[in-house]
This record gives sequence, C-alpha cells and structure tokens, in this order.
Amino acid sequence: MTLPPQLQPLIGTWRGTGSGHYPTIEPFSYTEELVFRDVGKPFLVYQQRTSSPEGHPMHMETGFLRSPTPLSVEFVLAQPTGHTELAEGTLTSTEDGLVLELQSPQVLVAASAKSVQATARTYRLTNDQLSVDFSMAAVGATMTHHLHSDLARAED
Repeated sequence: MTLPPQLQPLIGTWRGTGSGHYPTIEPFSYTEELVFRDVGKPFLVYQQRTSSPEGHPMHMETGFLRSPTPLSVEFVLAQPTGHTELAEGTLTSTEDGLVLELQSPQVLVAASAKSVQATARTYRLTNDQLSVDFSMAAVGATMTHHLHSDLARAED
C-alpha cells in the first residue's frame, strides 16, 4: 500500500515561530520544527519539536498521520510528558492547499502527568506555508486555544 495522495503535500520539513498562552501560565514564544516523512506505507511519520527563542528544548512529540478516506484523517501521537492522543477529523482540499481539523476527545494520561482531558488541532497548508493551532482542555480549564505557529517549508 502506498501513501494516499491527499497527504503528499505535507511531506517535508517545516520550520518557523510560534506563541503560546493558557490561563495557568505566562505567554511565551518558541521556534518549531515539524517533519512529515513518507516511509512507503499508507501513513506519514511525524516528528515535532520546539525550542525557546534562546535555543533550549521545550516540547516534542512523535506519531503517525493517516487518511483512511480522502476526507478523513487520524493522528496517533505520543509525548514524553506522559500523554498520548488519538485525534480524528477531516481533511479538506483547498485551491492552494489543505486543511486538517482534528479532535481528541479523550487523552490518555500517565499517573505522573498533568491532567489533560481533550485536545484539538488545526493544520492549514497554503502553498509552502503551514500554520498550526492547538487547543486543549487541561488542568481544570475548558477547551482553550493554547498554541499558534507559522511554518515555512524548509530545504531538506
């Protein structure tokens, strides 16, 4: 089986900057790198990492993105913070890109991890620009926007 064509535009490395906020923390900035790799299977391998503006590691996650139908996506994610997500949603093709809207109504949380009840992710690809938005319901707060980044396709 080969990669569904609707996922092919995501293949590559994406880099840029982002900002975060949440009711329980101070606002912050970061740099981000996303990598979507084709491994000859019907899914993409995903790696994400962020750093502070000074270059200190902040967050990372890894997973698999698949599209079982031309209009649906599933994202399996693991984080070293003790969280795993199975996000499901829609894939919409646009004139110059695509939009993935995913929700994980339940997050598996290790006993030592901060409480996270649900997440939502939106990826908007327009030409060689990728914007990412992440919301979560966590540590007693209802679903709230947490992160936004603007990334450009990098030369591999």
